[in-house]
Amino acid sequence: MRAVDGALRTTLAVIVPCHNEAEAMPDLKLGMERLRSALQRRFDLQWLLVDDGSTDDTPSLMRELSRECDDVTVLCHDRCQGIAAAINTGLQHTAAEIVASLDADCTYDPLILEPMLQLLTREVDMVVASPYHPRGGVEGVPAWRLQLSQGASRIYGLLMRNKLHTYTSCVRVGWRESLADLPTVNPGFVGIVELIWHLDRRGARIAEQPAVLRTRSAGQSKMRIARATLAHLRLMGRAAWRRVFPGQETS
Repeated sequence: MRAVDGALRTTLAVIVPCHNEAEAMPDLKLGMERLRSALQRRFDLQWLLVDDGSTDDTPSLMRELSRECDDVTVLCHDRCQGIAAAINTGLQHTAAEIVASLDADCTYDPLILEPMLQLLTREVDMVVASPYHPRGGVEGVPAWRLQLSQGASRIYGLLMRNKLHTYTSCVRVGWRESLADLPTVNPGFVGIVELIWHLDRRGARIAEQPAVLRTRSAGQSKMRIARATLAHLRLMGRAAWRRVFPGQETS
């Protein structure tokens, strides 16, 4: 907590991984403005935009945004490492009490963070945006991506203590002290699930907020289906092994 304008407000860092998102930056900027307006009375807001080795104009557009807004910090990877690696970089560069991650393409409405923050209590370590929740929804998302993500979430539900409808969403909020030292291995999309798995193994409580996932309005998805499928299978194997042989790790 810190004093701002005479009142105590919780510090909130919003981490936004960005890889070749120049086309999406106008939508992101608008979403940031809307979220800033919605949260400014309750939170001391920090934005951490992490450029993950972009080869387009993303870095220059991010720096331009940071010059316009004093609550924006730009962090850069010299090469593409993956979305989970970008989120981890943000975690290591903030001391905020609460951290959130948000997709740069705004396929989730950034305002979804507002009800998610209301679910984050001292008894809840993380809240996940959940399009596969019965009160969530999906609009215009390619069938292959939907099938991969829903299928993976169903299997992860068999392997974890926290029974969620969605494990693969990168939009989430949590207490930094619960997240900063998690030993994730996969730097890409599957690292998003791996982080939940490590929390689950520690006995953490994870909640869901129904959300709507929409297709991108600009740019292209960075997911590579074959690579992501293989990485999911490896993590599922690790999780299954640990359920059968607690205290032992696979090679």
